[in-house]
Amino acid sequence: QVQLVESGGGLVQAGGSLRLSCAASGRTFSNYAMGWFRQAPGKERETVAVISWRGANIYYSDSVKGRFTVSRDNAKDTVYLQMNSLKPEDTAVYYCAGVWVLAGLPLSADDYDYWGQGTRVTVSS
Repeated sequence: QVQLVESGGGLVQAGGSLRLSCAASGRTFSNYAMGWFRQAPGKERETVAVISWRGANIYYSDSVKGRFTVSRDNAKDTVYLQMNSLKPEDTAVYYCAGVWVLAGLPLSADDYDYWGQGTRVTVSS
């Protein structure tokens, strides 16, 4: 069992930045792909960014590409999402999730086994 705890959400003005963190505990972090997802009110959950176990493979949705950066520190069992140039449409609850994989980069929320409780990000215009 893996427990995930997000932090770093909050209220920020458009154009500002936030850094989300996701700390993992329980089973070893090894071989876990980690993803960041978000869900805005009335909308489906959206894949934001995914990073492979060693960080060699990374995916960003088109909506955040060039503005968000996903990274991980396996020594600290922590994944980060640096969010710059935030826009009001980035307002959502952000979740981190993990799944054990041998290869590949799972992009769908349905592929993930472990989820954090979410952290709210609000971007004011």
